[in-house]
Amino acid sequence: MTNEMSGRDWAILLALSVLWGGSFFFLAVALRELPPITIMLLRVSLGALPLLLFQIFRREALPADPRIWGMFVVLGLLNNALPFVLYAFAQLRIESGLASILNATTPLWGVLVAHFLTRDERATPGKIAGVLLGFGGVAAMIGAGTRLGGEALAILMCLGATLSYAFAAVYARRFRPLGIPPLTVATGQLIGASLLLLPLSLVLERPWAIAPPSAETWAAIAGFALICTSFAYWLYFRLLASAGATNALLVTFLIPVTAILLGALVLGEKLEPRHYAGMALIALGLTAIDGRPFRRLVPRASVP
Repeated sequence: MTNEMSGRDWAILLALSVLWGGSFFFLAVALRELPPITIMLLRVSLGALPLLLFQIFRREALPADPRIWGMFVVLGLLNNALPFVLYAFAQLRIESGLASILNATTPLWGVLVAHFLTRDERATPGKIAGVLLGFGGVAAMIGAGTRLGGEALAILMCLGATLSYAFAAVYARRFRPLGIPPLTVATGQLIGASLLLLPLSLVLERPWAIAPPSAETWAAIAGFALICTSFAYWLYFRLLASAGATNALLVTFLIPVTAILLGALVLGEKLEPRHYAGMALIALGLTAIDGRPFRRLVPRASVP
């Protein structure tokens, strides 16, 4: 596991921020006509299908070991089923932009979880400073006028989802020593999440009794599943394998930026000065966590 990110890692990070930033928009559209658990079941099950077909095309079989499938189910719970459902119920109460901003608290949990549960991703002063700067950027975006009365439960749901993401990022490290490629891990976790959400959807929401959704909703589900899930998780596990759990979670710092820009360009929302201030702090936090720009500015001490 590396402490620094290569140029390819940063490119993947930026791509993921765009893909997952758009997921909050797709969810907001789908929630107009479909219940939360059913939406997330469609997301993970349809998202698993192209990955599975791609593996069949490449003649790469999924693991047959029941222990590995148990690990897939656990990862599917931590990285998909639980946080996805929490965000879906939260977005019934708060706007998608606020949900995406709260999502940026994931690296704060990530540094803490990785510090206590791993040996090679200990928190350094630079990472702690970067996380605090990034969290300050999130706070700047939220602003002092956010109403917490009716939104308190939704905010707690979002924070619970981000904590689950942090545990998932560290748990996913277990697949690397086993030689399981990122594509297989992404496919397995989505299948595992589908197995968990299917009975919940059938029992609690009875999707067969729901009126058929519109073409707009189906388009949102397709974008949600194929772009923001299948392709995005394949990229995410490549980043996780090369850059480490803490660095991989930096994507959540950039997701609010993408979500706010999508809101401005697609929904006509207006950016406020605090949004630009938050973006600047988030960028500074990313720089502090990566550390290379600061080390280049400080000359190395000469050795006699």
